[in-house]
Amino acid sequence: AERGAFLVEVRVGVISIEQSERAPLSAPIWYDYAPEVGVWVITGDTSLKARHLRASRRFSLVAQCEVPPAYRYVSVEGPISEVRAADLERDLRPMARRYFGDELGDQYTEATGSEGQSVYVMRPERWRTVDYRKSALL
Repeated sequence: AERGAFLVEVRVGVISIEQSERAPLSAPIWYDYAPEVGVWVITGDTSLKARHLRASRRFSLVAQCEVPPAYRYVSVEGPISEVRAADLERDLRPMARRYFGDELGDQYTEATGSEGQSVYVMRPERWRTVDYRKSALL
């Protein structure tokens, strides 16, 4: 429950996606999470991320709080359970509002639109967590 609550908080995640014969592709990305759905991200259909997501059919994501001494992180990995064309109202606007708030999120949504973007949903199979607030040293 704690790690799920951590993922629900607004943080920029770092997605990592397998690439053949290279280190994983890792990049900052907006994400959202709900226990009944999993983790989802939105990316442009012609992006390098999208190409490798389609090929590997899985990804990992890490989100962190780097405020000392209460450093915490949650890392999840698993298969992609759904890929769909991003919908402006169902997907893009809620994600933009999550990160920018209502007014700026709406401006971002209107400026970018959802055309040519897809949603990738991942059901976490593995979780890794650290919470130094629980350390005997603090």
